[in-house]
Amino acid sequence: MRYALISDIHANLPALQAVLASIAARGEVDATYHLGDLVGYAPWPNETVDAIRTAGIAGVAGNYDSTVAADYKHCGCKYEDARQEELSHLSYGWTREYASRETKAFLAALPFRLDLRPHGGHAPGPRVILVHGTPTLNTLYWTEDRPDDFCLKMAAQAGASAGDMICFGHTHVPWHREVGGIHFVNTGSVGRPKDGDWRAGYVVLTVDGAVGVEVVRVEYDVERAMEGIRRSELPDDFAEYLRRGGSPRPNTNTGGDT
Repeated sequence: MRYALISDIHANLPALQAVLASIAARGEVDATYHLGDLVGYAPWPNETVDAIRTAGIAGVAGNYDSTVAADYKHCGCKYEDARQEELSHLSYGWTREYASRETKAFLAALPFRLDLRPHGGHAPGPRVILVHGTPTLNTLYWTEDRPDDFCLKMAAQAGASAGDMICFGHTHVPWHREVGGIHFVNTGSVGRPKDGDWRAGYVVLTVDGAVGVEVVRVEYDVERAMEGIRRSELPDDFAEYLRRGGSPRPNTNTGGDT
């Protein structure tokens, strides 16, 4: 089986459209799943959800999805400075206001976790466990510098064993590691990368005896996305963030607001 895993679209419709076109052009993907955070930071929350619904892409709830759906007091995001916190609140308030009733209902219905059985549920075999942040919370950040002990603790929480795969997003930086025979895969971000590469990102996961993890980057109309942000009531800072691929300006720390 070969899965395309997309995460952290964050209402960036041009990036999503480019990624879906890339997946379709491969002609070798058996199914596509999303790992949450469909909305936030860009001006197409309803259009993004409509595109996911129309394409029939199943997935899990990100922290932005579950908090917008519940009209929670904040998005559960991480702040590294006062300006970042201010911008995050502006994005969240705008998204809560402009997300339609239908969009919020769709977000509210997303499960916290999905388990896939590439070899079928009638026989033992590896599982692909999909979450947004970690198996415990969709707000917890699972960065690449987490020690092996943390990975194994999360695997135990998920009931994972050797041969299984746990896939997640939330940090907007892709990475892959194997610990104790368990594969841990961060799929990066479609619509708001943070690794200094402005291109949209997703992962193709192959489960065929051995596990294959391919990180794919796709050019998209970033100028269209930036112009959409500038024409909206969202802060212009979000447009420049896309151009920089989340990398901070010189002597300025603006990353981390997932």
